[in-house]
Amino acid sequence: MTTKNNPVHDAFFAEVLNSREEVTIFLVNGVKLQGYLSWYDNESLMLTRDGITQLVYVHAISTVMPTVALDLPSVLPDNIGNK
Repeated sequence: MTTKNNPVHDAFFAEVLNSREEVTIFLVNGVKLQGYLSWYDNESLMLTRDGITQLVYVHAISTVMPTVALDLPSVLPDNIGNK
């Protein structure tokens, strides 16, 4: 398994996980998933809804949309987002 350093990915998913807010995920094939992020890494995430947990591979995700606005600039590394 290759570990990639992706600070935007990590900051975004960490904020989603910590916010405990519901997210809507669209897969590349158009499928819409909704639930709460319960775990993530560089290759997959776990999405939970109504007591059921799904493993979703990151390469299958097109868009992740939180239901509330996130304060991302405060969690991004200093060298990201200042361009």
